[in-house]
Amino acid sequence: MAFDKMELRDIEVWDGNFAAAQAMRQAQIDVVAAYPITPSTPIVEGYAQFLADGYIEGEFVMVESEHAAMSGCIGAAAAGGRVATATSSQGFALMVETLYQASGMRLPIVLNLVNRALASPLNVNGDHSDMYLGRDSGWIQFDAYSPQEAYDLNLIAFKVAEDHDIRLPAMVNQDGFLTSHTAQGLKPLSDDAAYAFVGEFKPMNDMLDFEHPVTHGVQTEEDWHFEHKARQHNDLMVKVLPKIKEVFADFEKISGRKYNLVEKYDMDDADICVVCMGSSVETAREVASEMRANGIKAGVVGIRVLRPIPFFEIIEALKDIKAIAALDRSSPNGAAGMLFNEIAGALFNTDSKALLSGYVYGLGGRDLTKAHLVALFKELQANADAGKITTQLQQFIGVRGPKLAYL
Repeated sequence: MAFDKMELRDIEVWDGNFAAAQAMRQAQIDVVAAYPITPSTPIVEGYAQFLADGYIEGEFVMVESEHAAMSGCIGAAAAGGRVATATSSQGFALMVETLYQASGMRLPIVLNLVNRALASPLNVNGDHSDMYLGRDSGWIQFDAYSPQEAYDLNLIAFKVAEDHDIRLPAMVNQDGFLTSHTAQGLKPLSDDAAYAFVGEFKPMNDMLDFEHPVTHGVQTEEDWHFEHKARQHNDLMVKVLPKIKEVFADFEKISGRKYNLVEKYDMDDADICVVCMGSSVETAREVASEMRANGIKAGVVGIRVLRPIPFFEIIEALKDIKAIAALDRSSPNGAAGMLFNEIAGALFNTDSKALLSGYVYGLGGRDLTKAHLVALFKELQANADAGKITTQLQQFIGVRGPKLAYL
């Protein structure tokens, strides 16, 4: 069946959800199985509209829950199709059981995770609780800071995940409402260029190849479970990051847009920096520039790929920094923040003398303001000047009531 191509302008005004839906359309996905949930609904809604309008030759499967959505994606991917979906928050939490099935079966599904707080209390706004929930599920995880990046990273995710040396599912994270519902000018690829970049889908070990029968979802117990998981971890750590860098380079050639495992801004001569993810990266960059105008050598590091964690790139980015703040947009519930722990783990056995402090911010969609970041950078400079942490190790930014700080 033939499908129509969409004529796109050089610059389109899309929000993050529509950008992701357009990338899914251009990749010509075979199956989307989905259950709607705020704030990711417009992604699968957009795909369904493109399908109804004749722009896609595929299938949209409406299911009864997010658990069923990923289960449907697993079945379609195992059968040999290019598959994607989207979810958020509680839907993602319901989906978690099946995430491990998808990664263990080496199925290259792409999941758009529009980040939103986890209940209870119920909250529809964005933080990184769901992103953090899936960090050890065996999925490759990208993080978009803007609608342009949500579009670009979807195309990149398909190309990485479907490579026959990788064959692992991938998530593309973006901040709920702050990115998903914020319209910005972006530069799309043409339909032909986008599809050529992603490439024709080439099944591997699919159940419908009757000449080469395979088994999916086997039971291993103690005989082979350890070896299976060790191999999966090895491939994530050894094969995936070089492949991502290769695909980033390929994408730059056709788009002019450069991506890195770890993004560095004003870091060449920085004394202090914040490490963060999501839409906060752009805010932090603006404030860092203002701090430099006032004589404070501030920089920003954005984590582009959360899994596999790019240890060596993190070490390189932070090697000469005197004071670092790790910004976690998820409640650690009795521990240091996840990003704090990742940075600490990367730097622990190095020559770095950096002073590392943790900040929890933006829970349930609470704004991270420029004033918050100005105060944070000043605290970091005080740490650098004193040669020691001058506040408690973990602080909550912008919480109402008495100041909360721990450790």
